[in-house]
Amino acid sequence: MADTPEIFIIKRKAAHGAHHGGAWKVAYADFVTAMMALFIVLWLMNASKQVQEAVGGYFKDPRGTAKVVGTNQNGSGVFVALKKEDLTKLKDDILQSIHHVDPTNKLKGQVEITITQEGLRIELMESAKGTFFQLGSPEPTPALKDLLQVLSQEIGKLPNKISIEGHTDSKPYSGARSYDNWDLSTERANEARRLMMDEGIRTDQVSQVRGFADQKLRLPAQPEDPSNRRISLIVQYVIKDSAEMAPPDALTRLGMASDAANPAATAASAAGAPGASSPAVNGAGATTVSK
Repeated sequence: MADTPEIFIIKRKAAHGAHHGGAWKVAYADFVTAMMALFIVLWLMNASKQVQEAVGGYFKDPRGTAKVVGTNQNGSGVFVALKKEDLTKLKDDILQSIHHVDPTNKLKGQVEITITQEGLRIELMESAKGTFFQLGSPEPTPALKDLLQVLSQEIGKLPNKISIEGHTDSKPYSGARSYDNWDLSTERANEARRLMMDEGIRTDQVSQVRGFADQKLRLPAQPEDPSNRRISLIVQYVIKDSAEMAPPDALTRLGMASDAANPAATAASAAGAPGASSPAVNGAGATTVSK
């Protein structure tokens, strides 16, 4: 038998490529960091002035010991003071909230929100049949309670103080001679205050509750128009913003002009009683007028 040739099996190890290293990881990390920085810059460019100041203040003083920035000392970032440039956004937020309560726009034309020298003014105007209060009474309707609940939740988030005003039309209040338009306007304003404080307004947030009777008519040419009967809520500017809005002498002149134009309202507000100067009341034969 022929000799079987010997078989040799040779195993070769596959050669590995050269090690690439981790340089790509460093480049990728730099790219991600640059993108994050870009997005932060874009966000800050569209952020409000308060947010920009807060972010800048943090990088200047991370511990916040040199200057309190971005808070009103009620906690870290809890409140940001409302300034004039933010009123438009607040107005839009309030209108959206009202739409949730009134999706069919039944209150259209009875809620008016304007930006004034004092701040954001919200007017809740009555209809001829009485939308927010019972006729001739400070008793609120369900519509007012629902509306004030929404407004309180929005305004209660702010550090800004608010003032609440009550107004009537020029029709004399008929009934008890000791009760007149001054009493009615003041009691309605105070009732609005109670409702709002139950729904989110802080005890230190209300700066004034005033009744003006018919001394500040919304429509002076139509003194008996139902829209003159209204509750006004004013979200006031923070004190430091008042100087930005107008020079001190202009604000002084504005206050003096307002007091001169409404001496009766000023006297009633200062005395703390609505009946300081009352309109004439009809005689015994007068018919009852709904307010």
